[in-house]
Amino acid sequence: MRQLAPRVVAALFLLAASGFAQNDPNRKDWIQLFNGRDLDGWVPKIAGYPLGENYVNTFRVENGLLRVSYDQYQEFGNRFGHLFYRKRKFSHYIVAAEYRFVGEQVKGGPDWAFRNNGIMFHCQAPETMGKDQDFPISIEGQLLGGNSDGKPRSTANMCSPGTEIIYQGKLYKDHCLNSSSPTFDGEQWVRAEFLVRGSGTITHFVNGQKVLEYEMPQYGGGNVDNYDATTKIDGKLIEGGYISLQSESHPIDFRKVELLNLAGCMDKAATNYKSYYIKPVPEDCKFSEGAKPAMRRPGDYPVSAEALPQGPGLSSVAARALPAA
Repeated sequence: MRQLAPRVVAALFLLAASGFAQNDPNRKDWIQLFNGRDLDGWVPKIAGYPLGENYVNTFRVENGLLRVSYDQYQEFGNRFGHLFYRKRKFSHYIVAAEYRFVGEQVKGGPDWAFRNNGIMFHCQAPETMGKDQDFPISIEGQLLGGNSDGKPRSTANMCSPGTEIIYQGKLYKDHCLNSSSPTFDGEQWVRAEFLVRGSGTITHFVNGQKVLEYEMPQYGGGNVDNYDATTKIDGKLIEGGYISLQSESHPIDFRKVELLNLAGCMDKAATNYKSYYIKPVPEDCKFSEGAKPAMRRPGDYPVSAEALPQGPGLSSVAARALPAA
């Protein structure tokens, strides 16, 4: 039999390796919400201005950084702003940002907004915000910088404009909840991550360390003005929404804003199966020609009560979902 030339063998090997890498179920496919070049996919909403108007270039990209800047402001004037990633909503995900506070707070900014910004998640749709609305109804992963005065000032806290949460088994009605993070003075870079499980548990991390956890985000409470009441049904759990970044009067740089989607195809027979997904989306599954789904889909088979696992026979996933005795 005629042997293949070494170059052909090498090419086939690389092709096979490339195909394997593309289908690696364990490779985490982070979505770069900020592409490092421009604001493609983002839209600003600043209080007092229509959706899409970026007042005096508040949100901009310079030297590969997404910057929130006030160098063209005479004074802040309560122009609270938010930059929405509007391409799609998310429900189960990790959203992460690497940020640093820089410069001085603009004249007229409130005292509490000194070295203060936030990653807003489970946001209402940007087009549903009122022209003069100050904050989107959402959960905020609050980003704070230290005052360089030796006093603690944690970051990756939780704040709740138009929302409430359950913390340690009770409805938490205060507006903000501090994390256990250290204080970050100066202009050092910090990485904050927020693991969001739909209307379930939300966990905050700073530089890889867990600093806060709570659950059951829901509409309620106050701390948001000039909103459309139809967008806030108090007591209703929030399953998903949009992502946004704030402008609250202190300059900040972001060098990375990324998201790992945790909702997708969980069928191992599919070509786009991922081992880290926690929320199944069967309609997203893709199969090679002739392949059969490994998982049953709703309506594929009749299911009786007797066919369901009973007592000790519960699956490990179901068992973990049950409340502790």
